[in-house]
Order: sequence, then C-alpha cells, then structure tokens
Amino acid sequence: MAIRVGIDGVIHDERTAVVPVFDRGFLYGDSVYEVTRTAGGRPVDLERHLERLDRSATAILLGPLDLGLVGRELAATLAAAGNPESYIRIVVTRGAGEMGLDPALADRPRRIVIVRPLKLPDRALYEQGAAVALVAVRRNLRRAVDPAVKSGNYLNNIMALAEAKRAGAYESIMCNAEGRVVEGSSSNLFVARGGELCTPALEDGLLDGITRRRVIELLHGAGREVAEAHLAPDDVRRADEAFITSSVRGVMPVVRVDGAAVGGGAPGPITREAMALYARFLAGAARGEL
Repeated sequence: MAIRVGIDGVIHDERTAVVPVFDRGFLYGDSVYEVTRTAGGRPVDLERHLERLDRSATAILLGPLDLGLVGRELAATLAAAGNPESYIRIVVTRGAGEMGLDPALADRPRRIVIVRPLKLPDRALYEQGAAVALVAVRRNLRRAVDPAVKSGNYLNNIMALAEAKRAGAYESIMCNAEGRVVEGSSSNLFVARGGELCTPALEDGLLDGITRRRVIELLHGAGREVAEAHLAPDDVRRADEAFITSSVRGVMPVVRVDGAAVGGGAPGPITREAMALYARFLAGAARGEL
C-alpha cells in the first residue's frame, strides 16, 4: 500500500510532494477541498464531491474549475497508489505569487490530489458508540466564511475539536451565534426523539455534507422521514438516539453527550437502520452500481 500525491498532474510520493511556501493555501488557508474514500477501489459519490468543490471554489472567486481535469488527475493518482481502498483528499489553492491578501496577487490555481491507504475509525466506535461534547466555540457566521464553503480555513473547527478532546469526547458539536446546534468539527449530526429523526437546518449555517445528504435520501427511500430543523443544545442532550456522518466515517452512533448517556447509552434502532442502509450503499458503490 502506498501514499501518492498528484500536484498539477505530476505524481509524487510522500517524500517528494511539496508546494511553495508562498502558496496561498499554506499562507492564508486560501483554498477549497473535498474528502472522500473508495469502495471497491471506486471513489464514493465522486460526482457530488466534485460539484461541491466547484461550488466552493466559485464562492471564494476561485472557480469555475475544470472538473474533468481534476477527475483525470484523481484517477491517475489512485492508479499510481494501487491501494485496495483509499482515502482521497482533493485540494485546490489559489496558487502562489507576491505576498499579500489581495487575491489578484496569485499566479494560478494549484491542484493537489492526496491518496493514501484507507484507515477507518476503531470498530468499537461503531459497535459501542462515540462520545461528543457541545462546545463553546461557535461556528463561523454565514456572513463571514460561510460554513457551506468547504475551505482550507479550518481553525474554527480545529479549536472546537480541541475543546471536545479536553472534555474527553471523540467529536465536538458546535452551535451558531444564535445558539442553535449546527454540526461537528468534521461531521454532520442527526438526533432522534419519540421516533422522529432530525438534522440541523442548512439555513442555520452548516456544511451540507455529502454523506449527510446521502443518508437522508437512503432513509427517505426506506420510508423514514428526516426533518431539517432548528435544534437547541437540549434537543441533543435529551435525544433518544444520535449519530454523526462523514465521508470516511460513514454513519457512527453517538451514545454520550457532555458525559451523559444518550437514551439507553447504546446505538438505537434508527441509528442501526441508518448504518445498515449506508453499508448497503457502500457495497453497491463497490460493485459499480451507483
């Protein structure tokens, strides 16, 4: 198994993959990115990820992107790595140039594709569930760096996760400036109470996760409604069930919030249904059916 990095179409290993120190992605977090994984060696939901990459790039005046070129470079990097299953990270920076905040100082966008062997979270987190903490760090305002843009400007999420880790939790759960629950540092959140499943509304300021959207579709297809709602911290603390989603994690149960048990303190039936549906989706993706 191997790590390979494509930089503007040239493939490197982890020792030779470098970008200039004057790249704005390094200096200012002036970049956009996507993360996914493979199933059966095939990138999962690649079209959706590339479309969101383009939306993010356009939102920060970096796009539109040549998605066909990005897709070809990804395929070449995956082939060079030759892993049974891979983690994939696609990054587009504004490029290098004279130092300064003005985007016009950048020379040209730089495309980076990172492929490494897929490492999934500990199986115990899926069997027994994870602990999360509602943190004091607030999610960025939509009028600032819109959370709908998946950018390299990630310090907000880093500080939220650091706070959660200090509390002994696996993941943070952030609120917006109005105190409504929005998302985790690198995940979306679902909560169930009285048999009703909810996830925070996009208008409250969060990333519309690719896996979030896929899970909603899968549950709808199975006849279960999912409400996009305004959630308060107590809606999470008093939930019967909760789970988080992300492209690499898939669906992960949450069994503790701020140190207290969620429901019975074990993954519940709705959570297990979502996990099973997503597992079947990945199996289909591995067969090339989706």
